[in-house]
Amino acid sequence: MGIPRPPGLATPAPTADNHPAMLDHVLTLIAAESGAALAPGLIAELRQNLYRLGAEVGQSDWLKPGFVCDLDYADLNDDQADAIARQLLDGLPVDVVAQPKPDRRKRLLVADMESTLIRNEMLDELAGYVGLRAEIAAITARAMNGELDFEGAVEARVALLAGLPESVLEDSAARMVLMPGARALVATMRAQGAGSIIVSGGFRFYTRKVAALLGVGAEFGNELEIEGGTLTGKVLKPILGRQAKFDTLVGQAATAGLPLAATLAVGDGANDLDMILAAGLGIAFHAKPIVAERAKWRIEHGDLTALLYAQGYRAEEIVTG
Repeated sequence: MGIPRPPGLATPAPTADNHPAMLDHVLTLIAAESGAALAPGLIAELRQNLYRLGAEVGQSDWLKPGFVCDLDYADLNDDQADAIARQLLDGLPVDVVAQPKPDRRKRLLVADMESTLIRNEMLDELAGYVGLRAEIAAITARAMNGELDFEGAVEARVALLAGLPESVLEDSAARMVLMPGARALVATMRAQGAGSIIVSGGFRFYTRKVAALLGVGAEFGNELEIEGGTLTGKVLKPILGRQAKFDTLVGQAATAGLPLAATLAVGDGANDLDMILAAGLGIAFHAKPIVAERAKWRIEHGDLTALLYAQGYRAEEIVTG
């Protein structure tokens, strides 16, 4: 139920049945665990600022006491709600997600792998075996920023690995580090009946392992050519990139009989942008500038559990371990 507006502000027209408009949008504030808790006074100030823009705002609902707060609202554009919250929170390690409230919990997760579900970029890890980690990492960064053609950048980097023994794949896999919150994200959504898919511009040797670790239902990635136990320096065609990620999102949603509105896509690089923009909830996660600038929703401070809070999960609902 909304709280009366401050004096001097116009009251919105009632609905046809003489009841106030439903609070059908939600603004979620997600404070990073490493930072300070959200102060009640800050939430109160935010509510007043939303009122001044003409919104009806509900009572604060704490999904995680002190750290994650929902504010239901109506009569305000989501972009406006997002902007007013970010202005108030400027400089604080708090993420903001403003969105329609209906169908908030998604039924299909489509996730990038590298720098999203895991901390690593595995091609950069492989580069260490030929003493070219810095050089290849620089190409990776440019490709993820959209400065280079993705497929060409993959081919150029993999060519430098020619002659490495296949065993380096297993050795490098031992260095993979899961992104904080990855297990909880997949497990919690699975517990509520949602499916999950990894779609990566990296290599299937690694996507298979990460999928097995997390219990992800399906995985897609690129295949390295291997002959006689040795990397040839080639990638099997077609190379999975930006268009393929978008096509995977759309195709897998259709296969599951789901509208795109029921999907959640998350990634960090330029080749993730199309699927992020197409999903019902598309999250740029600690993303490169080109992605963060264009994505409607972004997580810059929290871990992957922020994607659960964005869907309205409460702390006690999150599956851990």
